[in-house]
Amino acid sequence: MPVQQDGGALGGGAPRVVWLTSESDPRLVSARSVAADLARESRPAHLVWNPGSGEVVQQVPIVRAARALNGRAGREGRICAQIMVVGRAREPFTAGLLAGLEEIMRWLDSWGVPRRWPAGPPLPSPQSYHSGRSRRDWARGGHYGACQVPGLSRPDPGGIDIDRITGARAPVTAVPRPRPVPEAAAADPALVEARITARRGGDPLRAPDTANPRHTPAPDFPPAKVAHVAAVVPAAMAAAGCDDVPAPAASATPPPPDAPSPDAVSPAPEPARMRS
Repeated sequence: MPVQQDGGALGGGAPRVVWLTSESDPRLVSARSVAADLARESRPAHLVWNPGSGEVVQQVPIVRAARALNGRAGREGRICAQIMVVGRAREPFTAGLLAGLEEIMRWLDSWGVPRRWPAGPPLPSPQSYHSGRSRRDWARGGHYGACQVPGLSRPDPGGIDIDRITGARAPVTAVPRPRPVPEAAAADPALVEARITARRGGDPLRAPDTANPRHTPAPDFPPAKVAHVAAVVPAAMAAAGCDDVPAPAASATPPPPDAPSPDAVSPAPEPARMRS
């Protein structure tokens, strides 16, 4: 039962499918009757499916956007299949027969829709009104309930059993795995601290920047040079008439041969003579 007006061209992005419910009894209402009501209201879906009888009605080609979802969400993705299930959100349709589901899933697989639920299982109604409608989950693509679509405030399809739709091994969310810890390090915390200190160049508080030579710590001065400086500086301060001159430190290492004596006084320079 094709319609004359669809939702326009798709905008591109990850392929996805959205499951909706018509809020009607599948034992009393056929898929063709629901499709006629949607066409009359200018809200066609891609598929209208009665899980009790297996009746399927296609209203819009999958390469075009349907109008069962209000707003721009129905035009996002290179595939955004909208499947209207004849059923009620308060009575999850996965609790009964699912006639014709395998054909629908093979049809979605052929268009590259992954069998995963990035936003997790849909919440039961009426709690589903408060579902988290994350744009991040929506951007990944896969299977969604209408209550998980960003920008909508629908409760359907209710608390459905997603394993009966995509299989028990379908991933729900991508959970990051922790990095493995060696058994020796896990048993000895001191070993972990020693490895961290070694990676920081021996300083547990700061790691030297080995990429920049100017930031490399300077080497220690030789002890002989340090002792020589400690002995010469007080004498130079006393000769200059400074107050609070520290006492010269005793040095067990003799100063270099070319070093001036602490008591030596530099001779005054001779005055320059005038040329006649």
